[in-house]
Amino acid sequence: MSDPEDNGRRLVQSTPMRKAIARRMSESKQQAPHFYVSCEISMDAANAAIEALNESRAPESRITLTVLLLKAVALTLADYPEFNAHWTPEGHEIIDDINLGVAISLPAGLIAPAILDCGDFGIEEFSHRLADLAARAGKGKLRAAELNDTTFTLSNLGMFDVSSFTAIITPPQVAILAAGRAYPLPRVVDGEVAVQSIMNVTMSSDHRAVDGTGAARFLGALKERLEAPQNWL
Repeated sequence: MSDPEDNGRRLVQSTPMRKAIARRMSESKQQAPHFYVSCEISMDAANAAIEALNESRAPESRITLTVLLLKAVALTLADYPEFNAHWTPEGHEIIDDINLGVAISLPAGLIAPAILDCGDFGIEEFSHRLADLAARAGKGKLRAAELNDTTFTLSNLGMFDVSSFTAIITPPQVAILAAGRAYPLPRVVDGEVAVQSIMNVTMSSDHRAVDGTGAARFLGALKERLEAPQNWL
């Protein structure tokens, strides 16, 4: 008789975190009617702005693309508050405080704790808070509100060779934004072909709370901001 443990298979027992992720994501896909809206954003101006911001900074205090995205998303949520919301049994609950979640990968699984009440934060404050959040996430020292009160989430895989992806909404939130890596691509600008750094973003939204036209307007406003960062940095 063959050894049952020597069959070419290995069972990896789920950690409590992985079980929680599996439960919440399964509930989200089963209960929330997801729809997806994508757009391309030229990141040339944003990349130049980041480079200028980092000219005299030490490596450990450099402004990252994720920080810039968080600031742009927070500004856009203030203009489109229907996406800064929760879906509840009573309906669509729009929330005044912007508690912006950011996906962080840990050995035990992916979590998306929130930078709380960040609607008025500047780029420096976002950078500081994100670094602090990531450090405490790795040590298991996140506060309950940072895990439970998120109103919108950014998932950025731009540090990997990923052109685009779609993300699953974390309930009770009603939307999540997925950002891929920016690649140099040829585009027509003012009738001429030019190479631009192009990033694909995709927003997953809950159709119980919001519609496609609203998501399109949100992405349009985000695109406008990221293509002209000098107007808000």
